[in-house]
Amino acid sequence: MTNHRIRDDYQSVRKYSEELCAPLETEDYVPQPVPFVSPPKWHLAHSTWFFETFILKQFKAGYREYDPEFNYLFNSYYNNIGDRTLRTDRGNVTRPTIKAVYAYRQHVDRCMEELLETETDDNTLSLIRLGLHHEQQHQELLVTDIKYILGHNPLFPVYREGHNLLAGKNTETGFLKASEGIYDIGFTGNDFCFDNELGRHKVFLHDFEISKSLVTNAEYLEFMNAGGYSDFNLWLDEGWSWLNENNIQSPMYWHHIQGEWYYYTLAGLQKVDPDAIMGHVSFYEAAAFAQWKQMRLPTEFEWEIASVNLDWGQRWEWTNSAYLPYPGFSKAPGAVGEYNGKFMVNQMVLRGASVATSPNHARRTYRNFFHAHERWQYTGIRLVK
Repeated sequence: MTNHRIRDDYQSVRKYSEELCAPLETEDYVPQPVPFVSPPKWHLAHSTWFFETFILKQFKAGYREYDPEFNYLFNSYYNNIGDRTLRTDRGNVTRPTIKAVYAYRQHVDRCMEELLETETDDNTLSLIRLGLHHEQQHQELLVTDIKYILGHNPLFPVYREGHNLLAGKNTETGFLKASEGIYDIGFTGNDFCFDNELGRHKVFLHDFEISKSLVTNAEYLEFMNAGGYSDFNLWLDEGWSWLNENNIQSPMYWHHIQGEWYYYTLAGLQKVDPDAIMGHVSFYEAAAFAQWKQMRLPTEFEWEIASVNLDWGQRWEWTNSAYLPYPGFSKAPGAVGEYNGKFMVNQMVLRGASVATSPNHARRTYRNFFHAHERWQYTGIRLVK
C-alpha cells in the first residue's frame, strides 16, 4: 500500500462520512434516544479522534492535541487510552457544537495530509488503513443511527427523498446444495481484514441446503398472521422473555395503521412492500421464524462456504454461531487489541453486508457481531434445511 493510494482512500472515506450527514439539520446531530444509538455528531468526532489518537499523536512529529477534552468526550471503549464519558451521555454533549466538530475534522484531515506527504512506514500505513475501515463501520452506524433518530420522531421525517434502503428484492429462488466435507474458513491474502477473521482453519460440515433468497416481507407477514409472536413453542426462552418484556409484535419500524402495515424508511413512512426483502429483526425473531418454517439459520461456516454462489449484501444475515475467537487468535497489544477481542462473549455472528454498508467494505470472511436482541441494523434472514 503506497502513500498515494492510501491518501486517495483517506480523502474518499472522510468525504463520504460528511456526505451521509449532508441532509441533516443541526438539531438532528445531537439526539441519543436510546443508549445503543450514538448521535451523528459523536460519530463524526469519534472517527476523527481515532486518527488523531492512533496516528497523529504517535507518528507526526510535533503534533499537539487539538483539544485535550476531546479525548474524554470521543473515546468510545478504549480503556488503554484513558477515562471517557459514559456511552449513555453522548447525547448530552451539546458542546462542542457541530461547527466545532467539523473544524476538528478539517484540522485532523490537514495534518493527516501532511503526514502522508512524508515517507511513511508499513506499520503506520496499516494503522491508517485500520482507521479507514473503522470509519466505514461508523458510516454504517451513521445510517442506522440516523434512521433510528428520525424513525422515532412522531412525524416520521424524510432523511432523503427516494432513499428507501428497504426496497431491494431477491434475484434468485430455490436452495443451493452443499456437500459434506472439510472446508477452510477464515481470511487469506494480502488485503485488509480485521483480526477476528484471522486464524484460517478447517471445519467439517455435513450436507446442507441453503436458501438462495432472503426472507421477504410477505413470508414474514405469514409468520405474523399465523400467530408467530404469540406461540411460545417457536421461541428460545430468552427470546420469549425479551418479546414479552418489550411488547414486540413486528419487526422494528413497522406500524399497523388502519388495518395495513407501514414501515419507516429513510424516504419516510411507506406501505410495507410484500415482495421486498424483510429487515430489522433480532436473532430471536430470526430463530423463531426458522423454527416456524421447520428449518434453521446457517452457521457462519456454512454461510462462508456457500456465499461464493449466493447473492448477498442486502442485509446482515443472522447466523446460528456465537461470536468466538478462531484457533490461534490473539489480541494485539495495547488499545488496538481492544478493537474486537474483548467482545467475544454473549453475541451472535452476522455475515455478509447490508444496503447501508460502505463501498468496498464487504468481504465473505467479515464477521459482524451483535447481541441477540439488537435489530436497528439492516438485518435479515436466510434459511437452511
